Amino acid sequence: MSTQLNYPLINSIQMDLNNFQYNSNLAQEMSAILQFKNTNNEDINSAKMNKKPKRVYLCAICGDQAFGKHYSVRSCNGCKNFFFRSNEYLYQFIIFLEQRNSCRACRLSTCYSVGMNPKAVQTERDNRRSSVSSVTPTELATLQAPNKEFGKLDDNLDSNSPNTPSTSDQLSPNIAIAEYYKNEGKHIANLYAQMLQFNELDNTVFRKSILELNLNTITFELAFQNPLLLCERSRIPVKMDDDHYDEFGNYIGPELDSDDEDVNGLGEDDEHSENESDDHISEDGKDTISSSAIVLHEDKKYYPSAMEIYGEDVEVLMEEEDAQPLTEPIVKPVGLKKFKTEEYNLPNTVFKKEFQTDLMDYPQLMRNVAIAGHLHHGKSTLVDCLIEQTHPDFVRADDKDTRYTDTLYIEQQRGLSIKSMPVSLVMQSSREKSYLLNIIDTPGHTNFSDEVTAAFRISEGVIIVIDAHEGVMMNTERLLKHAILEGLQITICINKIDRLILELKLPPNDAYLKCRFILDQVNTLLSTYSTQINYTKMSPLNNNVIFASSRFSICFSTNTFAQVYARTSKINANEFAKRLWGDLYCDPETKKFVKREPYSGCPRSFVQYILEPIYKIFSQVVGECDIGLANVSYELGIYLSKEEQRMNIRPLISVICKRFFGDFTAVVDLIVNNIKSPIDNGPAKRELFYSGQSDSIVGKAIDECDADGPLVVNTVKNYPSSDAHNFHVLGRVFSGTLSVGQDVTVLGENYSITDEEDSRRMVIGKLFVCMARYNIEVSRVPAGNFVLIEGISEPIIKTATLFDTKIKEDLYIFRPLKFNTKSVVKLAIEPVNPSELPKMLESLQKVNKSFPLLTARVEESGEHVLLGTGELYMDCVMHDMRKVYWEIDIKVADPNVPFCETVIDTSAMKCFAETPNRQNKLTMICEPLAKNIAEDIEAGKVDIEWPKKKIGKHFQENYGWDLLASRNIWAFGPDNYSANVFVDDTLASEVDKSLLHEVKDSVIQGFQWATRQGPLCEEPMRNLSFKMIGAQISSKPQERNGGQIIPTARRCAYSSFLMSTPRLMEPYYSVEVVAPFDCVAAIYSVLASRRGHVISDAPLPGSPSYILNAYIPVIDSFGFETDLRTHTQGQAFCMSVFDHWQIVPGDPMDKSIVIKPLEPVPPPHLAREFMIKTRRRKGLSEDVSVVKFFDEFMLNNLAKNEDILKSYAGDFNLD
Repeated sequence: MSTQLNYPLINSIQMDLNNFQYNSNLAQEMSAILQFKNTNNEDINSAKMNKKPKRVYLCAICGDQAFGKHYSVRSCNGCKNFFFRSNEYLYQFIIFLEQRNSCRACRLSTCYSVGMNPKAVQTERDNRRSSVSSVTPTELATLQAPNKEFGKLDDNLDSNSPNTPSTSDQLSPNIAIAEYYKNEGKHIANLYAQMLQFNELDNTVFRKSILELNLNTITFELAFQNPLLLCERSRIPVKMDDDHYDEFGNYIGPELDSDDEDVNGLGEDDEHSENESDDHISEDGKDTISSSAIVLHEDKKYYPSAMEIYGEDVEVLMEEEDAQPLTEPIVKPVGLKKFKTEEYNLPNTVFKKEFQTDLMDYPQLMRNVAIAGHLHHGKSTLVDCLIEQTHPDFVRADDKDTRYTDTLYIEQQRGLSIKSMPVSLVMQSSREKSYLLNIIDTPGHTNFSDEVTAAFRISEGVIIVIDAHEGVMMNTERLLKHAILEGLQITICINKIDRLILELKLPPNDAYLKCRFILDQVNTLLSTYSTQINYTKMSPLNNNVIFASSRFSICFSTNTFAQVYARTSKINANEFAKRLWGDLYCDPETKKFVKREPYSGCPRSFVQYILEPIYKIFSQVVGECDIGLANVSYELGIYLSKEEQRMNIRPLISVICKRFFGDFTAVVDLIVNNIKSPIDNGPAKRELFYSGQSDSIVGKAIDECDADGPLVVNTVKNYPSSDAHNFHVLGRVFSGTLSVGQDVTVLGENYSITDEEDSRRMVIGKLFVCMARYNIEVSRVPAGNFVLIEGISEPIIKTATLFDTKIKEDLYIFRPLKFNTKSVVKLAIEPVNPSELPKMLESLQKVNKSFPLLTARVEESGEHVLLGTGELYMDCVMHDMRKVYWEIDIKVADPNVPFCETVIDTSAMKCFAETPNRQNKLTMICEPLAKNIAEDIEAGKVDIEWPKKKIGKHFQENYGWDLLASRNIWAFGPDNYSANVFVDDTLASEVDKSLLHEVKDSVIQGFQWATRQGPLCEEPMRNLSFKMIGAQISSKPQERNGGQIIPTARRCAYSSFLMSTPRLMEPYYSVEVVAPFDCVAAIYSVLASRRGHVISDAPLPGSPSYILNAYIPVIDSFGFETDLRTHTQGQAFCMSVFDHWQIVPGDPMDKSIVIKPLEPVPPPHLAREFMIKTRRRKGLSEDVSVVKFFDEFMLNNLAKNEDILKSYAGDFNLD
């Protein structure tokens, strides 16, 4: 027997279905469903636990299943259309139109009550046509029974026998039929409410059954409120003639007259669906009302068309074939770019963040310092030690350096720093006084020296880190020189002293000599480059030198080591520290320090009291002597646990040294005692970099580092945000206080009082204190601090100056960064897919912001060209373009170099040019400029903005120029720091000076235009002196305007240049190679094959390595490092940087030279080859067209002198 379900409602429905004979097939089918449910109750319960029920929404008006929303309310299709669904399964229904209108009124009130827009619903009702009643008045009166009769009917609706109502004998047949359908609808609705307990198959069958009964699923509450409403919604089934209808229910019988159509409810005036009235649009675009009475479900329009959504102007294509590849998803996932390491939660620190922000208001307790040095000399690991001291949760790896400031993935993969990274730390000195240290870790590779320049601009001092093994290398020397030019206080850190013990295995006395030799080299360089006569020498006795081993947590100075001895001995630490360096010896008999050895082999004080204890620690740990290690740890007062004693060598040495030497207070003392605070160094910074007046309000505020003064910020770096869409700008507040939401004026590098175009008003976004891998958000940053600014990067290309918009006086910018190298590697790029050109241009714009020395330009041929410092630099640029900013494929051409144009002789004749109107005439000659003058101009030792007398005096005293020429220097070209000079060498007796000065600006523009693009291959000119020796100027202003003078001055400069034996110049690298002695011969051969030559080679002091210095052309240096390592089995390491320009051998104008494709040319033909290939690349003709640079009269003079004309005979006719 089957188990009876404990659901009275289901049992009642089962009885009703058994008694209901309206459709026997339906009854059998539904009985089978219930029987199946009764016999499988346990399976149903278990299935309910495992399968999530399907969610069903009900109509808010009638309770039927909702199929969407109508005016933001869930509605069924019937309520959407205000009448029942269309008839199906060959059953025809008579629709009482008048009663249906009443039904619509009831639904209208319900629509209002459930939240539909009354105005919209009423408008929709008004648009409908009034229906014609198809019911006779008698039938209508019968249907409109008194409410009290239906009140009796309501009392019987709860009975279990829906087919036998107690009031059936009192009601008319129509009312009885309505009552029957009302009760059937009640129980069918209850049965449908239990459908969630059925599986999907039962659900489908039951839906079909409901459709066959043509009953709507309604709620009890709505049915009982007004029983007449259920009767009004009823449709009286009428048996149709099967011969008059096809299998789909379409009428195929004889034509019906109008009366028959009205009786069957198929008249013209039937109600139209709501969707039809809303969605049907006529040809002229206006809404129309359809005349069809019944709309099938598949013909109804529930959604707007594409034209309605997108408009008539948008073309909508319906594709029949999928053009998207299978490998590409239809909806692409949101790509999160991940190119750097970040910490999103603020880590724990030994100082509170509030204390750090409070210290920002005290510039006297603040130090801004850069850490610089040669590649792999330990700068980043030194910062790691400071991070470890201030961040308790920071754990350094035992087998490799953490390099906390190398946040980019590319930096971590390549093992070198690429970007300068600031970090702000609160640290205590040996006197336990807290200071805010704004430290910038800089790259050590020479290709990224532009990052060092940006860091030097906002710093007061620098710590030069030097490897104790390698000593002073090429980049160390360059950094010392650059720091002197930037006005920084210099300190020295001799790092990696562990290499003297573990790698070189030097005796303690030799290790001392090695360290002293390094300091002697540094002092020699300082005396060479320093502009001060009495500079401070680098010495531990001057407290500007410390010793460290970042890998093993060793850091000390003579003062800190003296304090270690003072803990156990009653000595004066300061006096003892003064005797721990130099040729001083401790006499064991007198216990005094003497300058002579008391006995042969007596160690110096530095060796005896500092190096020997360090050597002892290393020897005991490396020697793996447990007893000796225990004795040493006992002597040093260090306790080691058993677990620590079983450590590997490197972590064990780190633990012992960390406990013996303590914190890195020696670094704090070095910074505090030798580097000035922002207040003390304000005047020096203003004098070097601010272009405004010192006695102005802004100038005085910068000198005093006044937080209450006018806002002045100098930005030097742009860092991409986490999503690489925007940039955060790094700068330093020189005056005033920067606040969030403040209005500022952003001045670019090209801004001047006369040209205010490069300026923009912006609003400050968020402000951050940069901590390398995380940022601390602040609301304000006072003067003297570093700051990371959000929201103002759009107008900033490289550097900028920010001012408060309330400043009323004239604004002057901070000078652009002055780099110690040049961009001499050229790379032409284009996208693989031409449609991705906008993406490439956007990436090009962003890398131009990110790399300070990168230059991006478009040649006249249309190719996009990048200029950088070297191969590694350009490789990092291309990585960012392809991976960081846009993931696109970019094609690159073979790397090339820029050239310069120069002369080696004075013009063979006076060259002149007339203006197009024949009213003005200029005469010039060209000659080479002395090399030392060009170098001084580029170094900034000579400024064209100086007064005339000062410039004249400088040229007279330093270069031996005569008084007339030195006081008539008009300009440098093509800019104020370029190595070309224009001199007015005319005489007042021959030229009207007043008229000449009227056209001075136009002549200078023509000269700078000519020097910017020379006639050989449109490359800049270099090392030239142009002298104007004659001028005929019209007295009429309209005849001597800029349009006449500027191109004439350019042609005159070109002609004088071509008459001076023109030559090409190419850039040269200075290369430093460190390798074992047995690799020296291979290095010579590799350099010789690339037109390079060695200028010096010598053994590295205290090391088995050799160091070679050489010059190599940049155009032949591509792949040099790989070639060098291949020939030396990876034992040689080289570093190259731009050094000078050198003339290319050969005459570029020699037309007798034939350049053969794919064949190397001999050295005398190189100049011709470089010129022709450069002109081809730029889309120019192969030969220089001399005719367009000479006037006709001058060509006639040239024709008379065949010696001068020989090289130009092919350009014009001798006749």
